[in-house]
Amino acid sequence: MRLALFQLDASNAAGGEAGLGRIGALMRAAREAGAGLAHLPELALPGYGAGAEALRETAMRAPEILARLEDLVAETGVALALGLPVLDGGAVLNAAILLRPNRERVLYAKRFLYGDYERAAFSAGAAVSPVVEVAGFRVGLLVCFDVEFPETVRELALAGADLVLVPTALPESAGARFIARSLVPTRAFENSLFLSYADWCGADAAFRYQGLSAIVGPDGIPLAQAGEAGAEMLLADLDPAAFEAPRAANNYLGELLARRSG
Repeated sequence: MRLALFQLDASNAAGGEAGLGRIGALMRAAREAGAGLAHLPELALPGYGAGAEALRETAMRAPEILARLEDLVAETGVALALGLPVLDGGAVLNAAILLRPNRERVLYAKRFLYGDYERAAFSAGAAVSPVVEVAGFRVGLLVCFDVEFPETVRELALAGADLVLVPTALPESAGARFIARSLVPTRAFENSLFLSYADWCGADAAFRYQGLSAIVGPDGIPLAQAGEAGAEMLLADLDPAAFEAPRAANNYLGELLARRSG
């Protein structure tokens, strides 16, 4: 399967028709590149730093937005993973959504909220992501800060995931460089799975972002890596044969399961 990851420039973030139009253009670009799955950052609509009011307004429109996005998925034949605020009763959730042609949508709500900004805007999710099939791969979802806890990726790996999609909005810092360059590849390596980490770059009115989006293989080596600045489309062909050597050399999951069953 060919995966298209889009690192987006936060200075161009938008909601409403402008945001949907931009996503449509990205989906068509993914199709032209031969991708079967497109991956966008956290809160791709309306933008991570849009503020609590705009996030709630977008969450209220989420059913309409999701219907429009499902039309794009049907039109292009490309599955789509992205971040979007959604409502759960009166609560606003920071969600990752996976849309697949002619399949039921998948929603995961971020469980680990980062900082005062998120805690003021969102309620935390409680459920582990479903693991579902996309082009022969078993796929799970996390959002940004979630991936920094080893338990979250491990529980998806134990549930059978071999690809984890992480929409993110990583603020720029020295620590963020370590997260993107070292921690994210480690999560892929220690679970012998593919991990896609789609970040913003540039700045909006509230934050400056790290960039350094990446698609990482089961051996912890990036298959594609973006820079710190500039919107980019990363492409990587995910080959199931890539699981064999890492899982044979470091069978962490097998050892863990053997101890549990013993």
